[in-house]
Amino acid sequence: MIRSRARWGIALVLVLGLVAAACGSDTKKGSTSGGSTSPTTKPTKQLAATTLAGSGSTFQQAFNEAVIAQFKTVQPAVTVTYAGGGSGQGQLDLQNNTKQWAGSDSTIKPEDMSKYKGTVLYFPTVAAPITVSYNLSGVSKLNLSPDTVANIFEGKIKTWDDAAIKADNPSASLPSTAIVVAHRADASGTTANFTKYLTLAAPSAWTLGTDKTVAWPAGQQAGNANGGVAQIVKSTSGAVGYVDYSDAKAAGLSFAAIKNASGKFIAPSLPSAKAALAGATVNADLTYNPLNATGPAVYPITSPTYILVYQQQPDPTVAAGLRGFIGYILGDGQSMAESVDFTGLPPSILTKAKAQLVKIGT
Repeated sequence: MIRSRARWGIALVLVLGLVAAACGSDTKKGSTSGGSTSPTTKPTKQLAATTLAGSGSTFQQAFNEAVIAQFKTVQPAVTVTYAGGGSGQGQLDLQNNTKQWAGSDSTIKPEDMSKYKGTVLYFPTVAAPITVSYNLSGVSKLNLSPDTVANIFEGKIKTWDDAAIKADNPSASLPSTAIVVAHRADASGTTANFTKYLTLAAPSAWTLGTDKTVAWPAGQQAGNANGGVAQIVKSTSGAVGYVDYSDAKAAGLSFAAIKNASGKFIAPSLPSAKAALAGATVNADLTYNPLNATGPAVYPITSPTYILVYQQQPDPTVAAGLRGFIGYILGDGQSMAESVDFTGLPPSILTKAKAQLVKIGT
């Protein structure tokens, strides 16, 4: 489902694409990680007709939908689809060769690599905060330290006036409302990154480990996809849940400022997510970890997200289509990121991702 906060942006880029086509333009724009664009005179090579079906991460879904709509205006013969379903579903569909590409916020576990039908390439695309969103009447501003977040989601802190929450918010008037924790029901990269953050930032408090699913305490509520968790938080007094920034904003949720590794309480935003990317180390396979990054302006629960494809494709037309689509995401698509509440990649990551496109072949 195309979410309401992305609908306007998608309509706008479609109109702009049609206007450009009507004018007979054969130019395109190149973009930088900062979202600016500069015109070039390089014509767009038209790709052969093919269908590229994808599924997976709901964290990246709004960005994917916006880029797919605009890509269609420059490559009308290529049909790109995206079904969502969670990072776990995307990885499973890629394993089974039922989709040509997967969206995933989490990496493949080493023990699962043998399930794939060949070498898998990671293409980082955008990034965004994972918010700790809450529904608490009369509380418009909330600070939470890592140990406090861990103890809330483990069910050890049960009311909003708990001493630990008061210590993080000495000036706030906190009610005795019971805390209702909401988490993902599906296998989720958002869950994997949220719990990975807690293992890094609150190692003594967080005991549930990290994965796309974890053994949540009894009595919590579970929602499918980021939108499902957002809906639980929105409709339940006293609720708290981890929700991607894009869906949290779309639902009009309040979200907490999180104490980062430099000791500062920082609210989730695109600038604070971009600060988390700035110092990230890029691995040889192009994965990277901005979670719990250092720096006074960093939002510490900033998540990467990837497109996963097989390096060797069975059809040269599909291979060319994937190179074109992913290349578009890493090019003009970067300038669309902020319009749907994501941040583009810094040059340190973007350059390496573009260089890897040539590996997709037959």
